[in-house]
Amino acid sequence: MIDARQLTKKYGEKTAVDGLDFVVKPGTVTGFLGPNGAGKSTTMRMIVGLDAPSSGSVTVNGHHYARHQAPLQEVGALLEAKSIHPGRSAYNHLKALALTHGIPGSRVDEVIGLAGLDSVAKKRAGAFSLGMGQRLGIAAALLGDPQTVMLDEPVNGLDPEGVLWIRNLLTGLAEEGRTVFVSSHLMSEMALVADHLIVVGRGRLLADTTVADLIREAGGDTVKVTTQDPARLRDVLAGPGVDVTGRIGSEELLVTGLTAREIGLKAAEHGIALFELSARTVSLEEAFMDLTRDAVEYHGTTTGIETIEAAGRPA
Repeated sequence: MIDARQLTKKYGEKTAVDGLDFVVKPGTVTGFLGPNGAGKSTTMRMIVGLDAPSSGSVTVNGHHYARHQAPLQEVGALLEAKSIHPGRSAYNHLKALALTHGIPGSRVDEVIGLAGLDSVAKKRAGAFSLGMGQRLGIAAALLGDPQTVMLDEPVNGLDPEGVLWIRNLLTGLAEEGRTVFVSSHLMSEMALVADHLIVVGRGRLLADTTVADLIREAGGDTVKVTTQDPARLRDVLAGPGVDVTGRIGSEELLVTGLTAREIGLKAAEHGIALFELSARTVSLEEAFMDLTRDAVEYHGTTTGIETIEAAGRPA
């Protein structure tokens, strides 16, 4: 378990992480989301003691990372995929880690097989592609068979087979009861593997919620209904957990708390004609963009591109 309490990090006048409070629980995949510059990498570095908090604290399995007698066997982290000696082979890199952390040599062979590195284990890591470097970094994170696994952008550089491997790996680790904390910009992957989400922006906590609840709050379970008798349909649909909204004089209603099928059956039961019945689908990416709209530090526009192109054209 990872427990952050008022975790804060300042660099001079800039506050990179601003009073974060969150708990990453075992047995689930928790996604760590936020725009560029939101403080995700700084937070992860503080979790494993690479940066010291300006104030507040963060513990892993009840202790500060530096106080664990065998830290690699408590938390395995991938923060920088190719932070290895380029002249060492993958096998020797993992072997050195195992020797310095009291991990049996047999475990090296296990994680090499787990990460699909058998065919390149004796090759220099400096010649690895980005994807193979990612696999080696994940193998190192898993070397101590830790209860807590923390990965920053684990699918970066991986081919489709590698992405599927990561997806299965993360869900498998969570099913074993481990704490899995994953940072990623790929919302499509987070939607597939994460159960819980911690979303930050400009160093502050924006959401600590489930994927389903975040999508729901963004209108993910809204059904648009058009009928000639909206007032009567509103009465028919009324009930616990059901919210029906619509403008006065409009034939259109927005319904949450019922599926399109349930609305259609209720309308048919009461003889109410429907002209339109459509469920609004909101993706995790859309929900994330909506939540973080005001927390994005760097905005891209087409205006600047058009201006540059115009400047290069003859008058």
